[in-house]
Amino acid sequence: MSTTTTKLPPTPPSEVVLISHSPIFFWWPVWLVGFLLAAVTYLDNQLMAIVPVGTVAVNQRTVEGYDGPRDILVVPPGKKLPTDKVTGALAQPRLRMAASNSLGMIFAVVLCLVIIITNVHMRGLWSVIVLLGIALVTVLFAVFGWWDPILRVWDLIDVHINALGYLSLSLFLFTIWLLTYLIYDRRNQMIFGRGQLRVQTAIGSGERVFDTFGMAVEKHRDDVFRHWLLGFGSGDLTVKAAGTNAQHFEIPNVLNVNRKLALIQRLLQERQVVGG
Repeated sequence: MSTTTTKLPPTPPSEVVLISHSPIFFWWPVWLVGFLLAAVTYLDNQLMAIVPVGTVAVNQRTVEGYDGPRDILVVPPGKKLPTDKVTGALAQPRLRMAASNSLGMIFAVVLCLVIIITNVHMRGLWSVIVLLGIALVTVLFAVFGWWDPILRVWDLIDVHINALGYLSLSLFLFTIWLLTYLIYDRRNQMIFGRGQLRVQTAIGSGERVFDTFGMAVEKHRDDVFRHWLLGFGSGDLTVKAAGTNAQHFEIPNVLNVNRKLALIQRLLQERQVVGG
């Protein structure tokens, strides 16, 4: 005689923690791209020379003390190259910078797109197509080296950042991002348990407790770029407490929102069954 076993559904956790993350969380592409461009710029082995206005690059000239013709920089009359303030010797080129505008344009476009996405709610198919198109065109122009001739038309437009510039900006943003994610955002959190909701407004401070009977949790419509492209499946929630102590809470930028919402719904259903 054979027996069959019924697979029981997994038991949900006793608590579900909701943390509302700051908009800086969505800035990770800026510091990530910045770190990558810093490495590419450093490995490009190009140095930037700081020269007075009017300096002319001349190719294949004989320089005393050096073998064979060399490409040189000729400063205008009465001008001098920068000198070391300590030793008084001529300052030698040391800042690593890519010769092409492509890297600078990639960083500028990524920065501008992140600013737009994190501050403007982009909904609808056309917004997705436009922003993805801008990102794709930027990368393709960089790959084929088209940014330099395009920017040369305006002559005054030049987008260059040295390797240390990329590194400094990215390191600052990454530090702020990490501290915000690990410490600052966790000051305010909501903890759903069986039968109660605990709301904490600051680390170490008191908390308010609400009964979950009749409580409603709603998910807002997704912002495709902010929630899915930059937020890895995040979303905005609204919590409405019922009863005499009715409250309304807005919880933006919750990570893994669909999974947490499903767990909360199970906890609320269990509360309703037990309460009934």
